[in-house]
Order: sequence, then structure tokens, then C-alpha cells
Amino acid sequence: MGIFTEYLEKNLTFEELNKERKRQLKRISELRGGRDILVYAADLNKNNAPISIVYDDLLAINDQLSNLSGDALDLILETPGGSGEVAEDIVKLIREKYNDVAVIVPGWAKSAGTIIAMSCDAILMEPASALGPIDAQITRGGKTFSADALIKGMEEIKDEVTRTGILNKAYIPILQGISPGELQGAQNALNFAKELVREWLVKYKFKDWNFHSLDGSPVTYEEKLQRAEEIASELADHSKWLTHGRSIKIDDLERMKLKIDDYSQNLELADAIRRYYTLLKMTLDTNIYKVFETIDSQIFKAIHPPSQPPGQPNGRGTKAVFDLQCRRCNKIMKIQANLGQVQPLESGHIPFPPNNILECPGCGEKMDLTPARKDIQSQTGLPIV
Repeated sequence: MGIFTEYLEKNLTFEELNKERKRQLKRISELRGGRDILVYAADLNKNNAPISIVYDDLLAINDQLSNLSGDALDLILETPGGSGEVAEDIVKLIREKYNDVAVIVPGWAKSAGTIIAMSCDAILMEPASALGPIDAQITRGGKTFSADALIKGMEEIKDEVTRTGILNKAYIPILQGISPGELQGAQNALNFAKELVREWLVKYKFKDWNFHSLDGSPVTYEEKLQRAEEIASELADHSKWLTHGRSIKIDDLERMKLKIDDYSQNLELADAIRRYYTLLKMTLDTNIYKVFETIDSQIFKAIHPPSQPPGQPNGRGTKAVFDLQCRRCNKIMKIQANLGQVQPLESGHIPFPPNNILECPGCGEKMDLTPARKDIQSQTGLPIV
């Protein structure tokens, strides 16, 4: 019987689910020699919630770190990525407290999540785990695309003009729509990700790489820097991965000469991590979209905490207000869902769309809020009007 099926058949209450999740977290810590554990996880399927790495996460992470007192940390990471600047701040928070940090990736740690992973002394994955490319994404005209692809495209146009002495007229609309400042911004965003990875690999991942495995000769600082540069450049190479969402597996990383610890080789540890990850996913199958936790504490972020206005104990007039992050431009909107009867719209809020399709006022991206409607109505017992 699979782990997921086993837990489903137990029909755990939410409280029982929490207790079992904590039990497996403690088990992981014990199997890892008593190391502290911090979980930073988001539900990758809730595109109608701010699941990306954002500045708001720093408060919760710092709060959970304050509950820990050991000298080594395991970070369990599940994220679609997000702000590289916030990833840098997260690493600074962790590194101010710990000299020994390992990351455990039971599922996905993409984009800025991969950048965080590169700051750790050890990276623990199994064949089902995946990191992702770190090529910076930029949004322009309501569309999101790779900064690396934009820069290389401009270089190809320049090379063609230099070679032929003629500018293809098909390129004119493209060039008219892109300013030198935008190109420089794209280059800066790409350089930022690569520089973080290069710096952190040398400082942390390679700090104990002192001798070559083949001949035992000493490893120089220049060799560490060169290896880090090669890895950072490959992770940022859009032309290699073709899409920002590409999964980079253990074999891919080892071909880059990046040492990965395959925890599936340790059967008991693998069982504990897989059980915790299954329970984590079951927790995120509720209205929770982010989990920050240690063995003894946790912070949950939920997509729509309903509020009960004073003087209406029967529930009529209740409204659910929740944050929604646009998956294209990352704009965060406050959505108001009126329950039972129509109410005045709060300042700065957007009404829940009658047809469940919300159009982002920033970029025009359309998002289906049908799952949110079903979740709100099932939890409150009231229709959205």
C-alpha cells in the first residue's frame, strides 16, 4: 500500500494530520542526528494565492527561526520560486544563525528556490525531486518571458546586422518596443541570480571541497570559482532548458559536477521524508497555501480567512476577503466575496467575479476562481452573491 493511500484510509482529522506531520518531522530530525528543522513550503497548485517567494514571508520565517536553538539546520523546501531579492534575504536570515545548513527537496524547489538551495552546504534530493532554471523572468506588456532569451535575441539581431549590413524590417517593431534601459534591466536581473549562486557555491557548498577525488591534489580557490561559474551559467541558460518550468533532476545536477545527496539510498530517512511530504501535501489540500513550521511550532497562511461582522451572529452578511497574486505580473489583489447578501465593497478590494473569471487589472491575465468559490461556500455554508 502506498503512503498516500495509507493516510487517506485513516481519514485523519485536521488535528490528527498536524500531529502525524509533526511526528514525522521529529523523526527526520532524529535520523539526521538531531538537527533543527525549518519547513518553508507553498502549494504549487494554488495559482489564485500568493504562493511565490515574497517579502511577506520573511516575518514568518524569522518567527520560526526564533523557536530554534541548535547549531545545524535542515531546510525542507517546496516552492515555485519568486523574488530573487527575497531569496537572498532568506539566506541571510538563516546564515546569521547557522554555519551548517542543508536543504531537503522532497518535491520541487524551482527558480528562486533553486537559488536558495545553492546556498546550502548539502542538497538532499531523491529521483522524484527537482530544482529548476534560474534564468530571471521579466514582465513586459502583460507577458512574462526569460531575460536570457531576450538578451540573446537582441545579440542575434545585432550579429546579423553586423554580418549583412542590413536591418531586417521584421525586427523594427521589436526594437521600437524595447528601450536600452529595459535591456540593461534584463541583464542585471540575470547577473543577479548568477552572482548569488556563484558566491554561495564557493562560500558554502564548496567550503569543504579541499582535494580532488581523482588524484588527491589540493583544490584551489580559482578552481572553486570556475566550477561555481560553470554551474551558475548552466542553470541560467534558457537556451539549454528552453522553459523556466523545466525540472532539473539529480542526474542533471551531477553532470554539472554538483554533489547531491540522494536520500532514497537511506530507506528509513526516505520513508520519513516521504511520509512528511505526503502529510504536507494533504495539509495544503485545504485552504492553506503556505506552511512555515518547526517540530514544535507552525504558521499557516490561508487563502480566504472568512470574517464575521459584529451584530450578525446568524452568518448573514458574512464576507470572505483573501489575497490573490497574479501568476503573470505578480500583482497582489484583495478579493471580497460577499456571502448570503450583497455588501458595500471595501476600499481597495475587488469583488469576486460572478462568472468566477477574474481579469488582473495590472496585466489583463485571466484567472479561474472556481476552486476558491467551491472552497469558500463549502466552509461557510453560504453562497457567494
